[in-house]
This record gives sequence, structure tokens and C-alpha cells, in this order.
Amino acid sequence: MKLKSEILTLKDIAKALKLSVATVSKAVRDSHEISDATKKLVNDYASEHHYRPNLMAQMLRHKNGRSIGVIIGAIPNSFFSDVLNGMESITYQKDYHIIITQSLESVEREQKNLEHLTWRAVDGLLVSLSAETTSVDHFKEVHESGIPIVFYDRVTDEIKTHQIVSDNIGGTYQGTMHLIKNGYTRIAHITSSKELSITKERLLGYEKALKEQGIPINPDYIKYCKHGGKEIGEIETAIDDLLKMKQRPDAIITASDRITIGALAILKKKKISIPKQMAMVGYSNFHSPEIFNPELTTISQAAFEMGRAAAELLIKLIESKRQPAKFEKRVLPMELVVRESSKGRKT
Repeated sequence: MKLKSEILTLKDIAKALKLSVATVSKAVRDSHEISDATKKLVNDYASEHHYRPNLMAQMLRHKNGRSIGVIIGAIPNSFFSDVLNGMESITYQKDYHIIITQSLESVEREQKNLEHLTWRAVDGLLVSLSAETTSVDHFKEVHESGIPIVFYDRVTDEIKTHQIVSDNIGGTYQGTMHLIKNGYTRIAHITSSKELSITKERLLGYEKALKEQGIPINPDYIKYCKHGGKEIGEIETAIDDLLKMKQRPDAIITASDRITIGALAILKKKKISIPKQMAMVGYSNFHSPEIFNPELTTISQAAFEMGRAAAELLIKLIESKRQPAKFEKRVLPMELVVRESSKGRKT
């Protein structure tokens, strides 16, 4: 991804001064890693040639800057809404303004949002990857330029920085074990894109529970929604495939807020009795799951705490004169809340 500039690019400056692009970028951002002499050399050249991003960054830093860019999946998602509330509880206290963008599970939108945020000269970024993201090169370029990033929920190990995640393995393990203990043995798993960190971890939790109980893992019971359930059709296709099976599942555990609510609506539309014909456990931060009929058993994430922790760690990176000796991966606990949708079978 090439970042915008009106007259001169970082690469142009680097080439002219025989420096690396990373050095030039850190110099214009006043990084502690760059010597005062190199900063002066770069900034004098940039000012002389009217390098606009540099002038904007200086203005923001010395006046009313203190801004943080946020990339989320979608604001209407109750999980991300809670995450944003957690972030703002910290950014407001610390006098930072947050600029919120939505990827809507599109890597193209994610890249454009990133370009826009860096053009706005944000001080740092809080990022949850889109369902379509298979390469994080666009984030690598920005990170190497000196802009600190903290990843939350959907993360990558390709960039060395802080991560805030949920106990995805433990959450799905708990939900699957709960279904098994209630007498269900043909348990399907409807999840998001194969590329996401949360998808891989939640699948591990599901498989771990089945293996421990000696239940064979049936690959046909595992269904992926490439766009994370943003398109209701992909959830409906997954459920249709499961219902057509000769030995169809007797329970479903879903792996995201959107997929959970979508699957529940589709099952009711198809007049599948829950839990009599199909028990259900789902990830959801929906604030009133008891309004569903039957009441929905949920795996709830500490979304507010995730947003709060991510913002705290990012502000520390922004305000620190030196990088931390070690980056932190903070794993937040899940909570299984049992309700009617996973009620045990009568013997």
C-alpha cells in the first residue's frame, strides 16, 4: 500500500538523502530512535520541498493532535460497540481523540481506512483485522514507519507489538463441553473466515472438547463463513448443508456475534425447534439474550475490558521514549452463561 502525499514521498526523501525509508519516516515523526542530526537533515529537506504529511504531522503534534485511529469490523456489532466504549473510557481520560473506521470485513476497505488514518497523521492505531485479510503487509509498512499499533481480538503474530485477545480456545471448549455433558454428541461448528486468529483458536477449543470425550471430529460439521456472517446467505448455506446431512447435527456452536444471531433467526424461520431438534450455544455480547425464545446460551467476551486494555497499552507506546523490552499478549477470560437453548435431553 502506498501512502498519499501531495508533492513528495518518503521514498523520494530517502533516495535523495541515501537513507532507508524507515529512518526517514521515524525522523519526521520525531522518534527517539533517530539522532538529532539525522532528524534535522530529514526535516530540513522535507520542509524545503514542501512535504505535506510532515507539515501536517508537526502541526498536529504541537497543537491539537493526540489522535488514535481505530479499525473495527462493524459498529452495529454489539461486541465491537462494547470494545469502543472501553477504548473511549481511556482515551477520554488521557485527552486523546479517536477516529473510528469500519472494515465491514473487507480487506480493500481496511487498506483504504489505514491510508486515510495515516494521512490524518494519527499518533497510533488500534486494529482488529478484517475477515478477508490474508496479508498484513499494509500494516507492516505503517508499523515500520514508526506509527505504533496494538492489535485486539483478531490479531497477527507477523508484527511485533502488543495484543489483546480473548481466551478463544477456552471459550469454545467450555461451550462444547457443556453441550456434550447435556447429551449432545453430533455438534456442528459454524465459524468465520479460515484466516482469522479467532477462527483458528475457537476451532481448536471445539476439537479439544470432542477429542477429550472420544467423539470423532466430522469435517462436514465444520462450516466457514468467509465474510464472518456479514452476508446472511453464507450462514443460511451453512445451516442448509447441515440440515441436509443424513446424520444431521443435534447441536450447533457458533463462533461470533453476527453468526450466532443470524443462525438463530434462520433456524426459527425453518421451524427447527430449539433445543428439542437443535441445541445451540453461541458467542454473543448481545446485552439481552434472554429476550430470545428460547433464551440463548452464550459465550460472552470481556469486550469493554479488551478495548480499555488495548487503548492503555497503545497510549503507553505513544508516550514512551523507548520501546518496551517485551511486548505483551494479554488473554482475557470468557464467560459461559447457560440458558434454555442448550437445555439437556431427557433420559
